[in-house]
Amino acid sequence: MIPIQPQDSASGAQAAVQRDIQHYMRPGTLQLGSLPPLSLYVHLPWCIRKCPYCDFNSHEHGRDGPELPEDRYIDALVADLESALPLIWGRTVHSIFIGGGTPSLFAPESIDRLLAAIRARLRMEADCEITMEANPGTFETDRFRAFRAAGVTRLSIGVQSFDDRLLQAVGRVHDGAQARAAVREAADSFETFNIDLMYALPGQTELDLARDLDVAMSFAPPHLSVYHLTIEPNTYFAKFPPAIPEDDLAYDMLDRITARTAAAGMQRYEISAYAREGHQCWHNRNYWQFGDYLGIGAGAHSKLSFAHRIVRQVRFRDPARYMDQALAGAPLAQDSEVRRADLPFEYMLNALRLREGFALQDFMERTGLPLSSIAKGLDAAQAKGLITRDLGRVVPTERGFDFLSDLQELFLAE
Repeated sequence: MIPIQPQDSASGAQAAVQRDIQHYMRPGTLQLGSLPPLSLYVHLPWCIRKCPYCDFNSHEHGRDGPELPEDRYIDALVADLESALPLIWGRTVHSIFIGGGTPSLFAPESIDRLLAAIRARLRMEADCEITMEANPGTFETDRFRAFRAAGVTRLSIGVQSFDDRLLQAVGRVHDGAQARAAVREAADSFETFNIDLMYALPGQTELDLARDLDVAMSFAPPHLSVYHLTIEPNTYFAKFPPAIPEDDLAYDMLDRITARTAAAGMQRYEISAYAREGHQCWHNRNYWQFGDYLGIGAGAHSKLSFAHRIVRQVRFRDPARYMDQALAGAPLAQDSEVRRADLPFEYMLNALRLREGFALQDFMERTGLPLSSIAKGLDAAQAKGLITRDLGRVVPTERGFDFLSDLQELFLAE
């Protein structure tokens, strides 16, 4: 991993970017015949209160605190994008995802300015999917309609639960009534939207989960994301772990989720994602299919492919420092080339999350590697009953889905 030294001036930073382009284009060990689809991720790092389970790069900004530096942050995002343009010149963006933090803390006018700046600088597909995360705690009547008017095409609502007791247990700032109102407004304002739910919450029973699913399904959501609560390092819950359901109960909850969504006509197309026909999240599918993404914003990550290498980048994490660095034309904190030996695992970490699996031809095109590089792992996975192989396609079995980490680890570099 190569740390990027801050530049003394924007012109110096731009010169460094130009040198990086030459660096990326030099001969290497990979042979990529074509580049994968490209997405854009935009990180807005502030939220009203940090949730005790959250390990994302998010920073508290209470309702009674100083005003968000919206204008300066968007200026920084635009400068960040401009500094990265030489790395993606001529490529088309298929999707945009505005995540956080809580992006809906920003005014619709700020989101409008951001999207206008992006459109002015990038070639975008005519039907480019533009998703924005929103939380019920920032919900106001007609606010979601204003985001839609700004150009957002898909809203992802961080409900987590509709149960006041469970929301309090995981430190959410909204209540069940606000969650229902937010989903209702999203359904009225957007043709497609997503509800985020969590399960295996502190004190949650299977009946509690059933009630949450009933409420969620009453809105006929086009897309549902359901995540198991995990205790991540460096979070409040890691220091003060709550009592959460045992694994057997969590598995029963997942079975209930899968059965309930299937009965409602939703397909489980990814390990944690369920969708009606035509409403799968294109942006997330691009991640899982090992597509490329440019990430701008504090702490944002990028994965970019070139003819002979695949690189990962990380922006400065602290919002204040990020703004200073981005406005100076030097937003990168880290830049690294993915090792050839690590590419099989990196690919499988994503592709095996999809219910449909992946085509062997896609593996070769996205990594630039021969099939021999994964032959041993595929043989072991098939012997363990974790995958099936047919007509050039690899598909995880039900057992493979249940033991996904074990399946993915078979492709770790030795």
